[in-house]
Amino acid sequence: MHPFRKAVEARDHAAMEALLADDVVFTSPVAFKPYPGKAITSAILETVMEVFEDFHYLREIGDDSAADHALVFEAKVGGKAITGCDFIHVGEDGLIDDFMVMVRPLRAAQALADAMGARFDSIVERASRA
Repeated sequence: MHPFRKAVEARDHAAMEALLADDVVFTSPVAFKPYPGKAITSAILETVMEVFEDFHYLREIGDDSAADHALVFEAKVGGKAITGCDFIHVGEDGLIDDFMVMVRPLRAAQALADAMGARFDSIVERASRA
């Protein structure tokens, strides 16, 4: 099991953040432009864990020694069921340097966009405190 999955399942935000490279790039399923940097990525992850209800991983694709992993998850957002996948790339230093999320269906993705958008000022504030 990938250490990031373990951290998420334990709801251990500090452990999740410790696995991120300083120059990680986060690609959101609901934003056009990627977010570069550990501080904003960490703030986004912390917020999305508050937004998602009943979050759980279904499976993991990629062996322990691979640089790339896909973590398939299910959750609810705004009462809508959502299925998604965290695609992570781990650099030679063992830290996540690329993190992309995809979700479906569209109605749930829109609910996620609305929930995260309503919290975006808080996300930026969290990132600026880091």
